[in-house]
Amino acid sequence: MSTRQTEQAVGRTRHNERVTTTSTNSGRPKARTTGEGGNRRRGKGSPALASERREHLVKLAAELFAEKGFQATTVRNIAEEAGILSGSLYHHFDSKESIVDEILSGFFQEIMSAYRGVLDQGLDPRETIAGLVRIAFGTLEPHRAAITVMQNDWNYLKGMERFAYLTKSEDEVEKMWVDTIKDGQKDGLFRDDIDPKLTYRMIRDTVWVAVRWFKPGGRLNSKGLAEHYLKVMFDGINTH
Repeated sequence: MSTRQTEQAVGRTRHNERVTTTSTNSGRPKARTTGEGGNRRRGKGSPALASERREHLVKLAAELFAEKGFQATTVRNIAEEAGILSGSLYHHFDSKESIVDEILSGFFQEIMSAYRGVLDQGLDPRETIAGLVRIAFGTLEPHRAAITVMQNDWNYLKGMERFAYLTKSEDEVEKMWVDTIKDGQKDGLFRDDIDPKLTYRMIRDTVWVAVRWFKPGGRLNSKGLAEHYLKVMFDGINTH
């Protein structure tokens, strides 16, 4: 090979090395830039923000369920209240049943946990019943929609397989109350001529029906309402 041919070959090699090096190096910053931009875009639709939107939709739907009833409320009603298209709602929930499921399951998880907390304190039956009553009244404001839906749509919902837990949860709650009332009868704190299950159901229904007329910010808050109820329940309205 001549000297000129050798120089041309070396030149081509160096040129190719510069192209390869430049392409490789320039690709890295672009990859980082894309990655950074990608992170920023993901930030706009972050899980925290999606959760916040979901929670907002649940609250709006809960108010509609309480006002119009679950069966009368449509997905379109919920979307219009949220100021979005019905199709956008399906990005968060596949149906209105999924929304009310979240509302009711959250309610039962919270109240059952609170009930168990009272039972675990080992108080006497009278104080335990009082604690359960206070918890029940304490749910009237934060869980108004769930309680209203249970009153209005219980029979409709429990017929669906996905809501089978409602009956199971209610049975568990009933057992907590009934067993405590029975313990009070054994200890001589409660009259032995009352039916424990019937007594529980009367207490339950009179507490939950208060959601229809109880207004937060009124003369009595939920704590005051609970104390007044306990006074009537334990002492009656007759003078002693």
